[in-house]
Amino acid sequence: MATLSPTQLLPLSPPIHTSNSRHAHLSFQSLNPNPRIFSFNSSVSNFSPLPAVLSSSPITTESDSDIDDVTLRRICEPHVPDHILCRMEELGYVAPTPVQRQALPTLFSGRDCILHAQTGSGKTLTYLLLIFAVVKTQRSAVQALIVVPTRELGMQVTRVARMLAAKPKEGELEQKACTVMALLDGGMLTRHKSWLKAEPPTIVVATIGSLCQMLEKHIIKLESMRVLVIDEVDFMFGSKQVSSLRKLLTSYSSINSRQTVFASASIPQHRRFLHDCIQQKWTKNDAIHIHVNPVQPMPLCLHHRFVISGKNRRHETLLSLLKSDALQSGIIFVGEQSEKSKKAGNAPPPTLLVDFLKASYQGCSDILLLEEDMNFNSRAASLSELRQGSSYLLVSTDIAARGVDLPDTTHIYNFDLPRTAVDYLHRAGRTGRKPFSDKKCTVTNIIMSEERFVLQKYENELMFNCEELIV
Repeated sequence: MATLSPTQLLPLSPPIHTSNSRHAHLSFQSLNPNPRIFSFNSSVSNFSPLPAVLSSSPITTESDSDIDDVTLRRICEPHVPDHILCRMEELGYVAPTPVQRQALPTLFSGRDCILHAQTGSGKTLTYLLLIFAVVKTQRSAVQALIVVPTRELGMQVTRVARMLAAKPKEGELEQKACTVMALLDGGMLTRHKSWLKAEPPTIVVATIGSLCQMLEKHIIKLESMRVLVIDEVDFMFGSKQVSSLRKLLTSYSSINSRQTVFASASIPQHRRFLHDCIQQKWTKNDAIHIHVNPVQPMPLCLHHRFVISGKNRRHETLLSLLKSDALQSGIIFVGEQSEKSKKAGNAPPPTLLVDFLKASYQGCSDILLLEEDMNFNSRAASLSELRQGSSYLLVSTDIAARGVDLPDTTHIYNFDLPRTAVDYLHRAGRTGRKPFSDKKCTVTNIIMSEERFVLQKYENELMFNCEELIV
């Protein structure tokens, strides 16, 4: 989206209507005999082996006049405390995005949910509002857990949660401020241990690695958890820690005592995933899938293009593109180093590219490297430098496609094509994030002629057009 500065969570623009009925998600074998199509190009599908669920009555939609008048406060007022709503409005969250308009009433009804909407659509604010509606601050226990794939995404979610968790107004003595703990890789575990023993926080934002450490040592308890959120769920289930995630979903709390929310911009074979959630008892039987804007997964401001280059001329091709684009800020995505290359003692491709650019390109004040194997302090320092500089060029592996929010980025370069259409979607989602901006942003793919069919496959699956550029 994933996330997400506060301004990115709520782009104040009306939903885009289109007559195109095709869906842009990845191909799958339909398991849902009765998908429900909603307004705002939103579909809500519900699969369960129970006949009662399959034959449930259709959900009605609001008229256009009701849609124009609805506000976030109007949707949330019966459920979310007033001091949270006031803080929400102070931060600029006034008009709901399509995912908030569709998902919040369902979430407030207590149903488990899969939130499936593009990056920057407001999924984070959606599940945070649910959490603030459910938790009781008078109770000293962890009542909400948000699991994220990366430290960077966790820091962003924590920041937004803490901004919303304002102190109650004077006179509301029965209310306490909602406390939020960031339990992220590379954090100060000793400090977290003391905090958890003294008075457990209401909300915990955690990476699965740090969370498992605390659970194994019996430092954190989840028996009182009322909301469990798994953000970037497609990435989480594709990671090395999937067994820990499955254990979290089934062992530490009951699906009957908690509300479970999965969120992501991309969920391949999402009807199969919903079926598995029910069958594996990760969710209740009436879990619902909310797919917002399935026809247009890409931001409309993106211009996609490709350049065909020989394998040994890609560095020079990239340099030519950078000079002709005269960009202020961009991210270059490079593939991971192969095991064969590592064993041969070769330098990683991202490092080689950074060295080449520093020697050959003078267009940006900062040329920095961001890769998964870097320690967390180095990654944080690199991102801090970028946010303070006037122009930057970030060379990155796919770690930056999840959770890194650099709203000034206008250009994405795929020096190596991503492995899947989902990865392409998340890479492209790093640009076009500046709120209220009508500036066109560009995604450029440097490919060999034999890779053209791969890019065409991504175009078909994600429904965008890629223009050839001759350099």
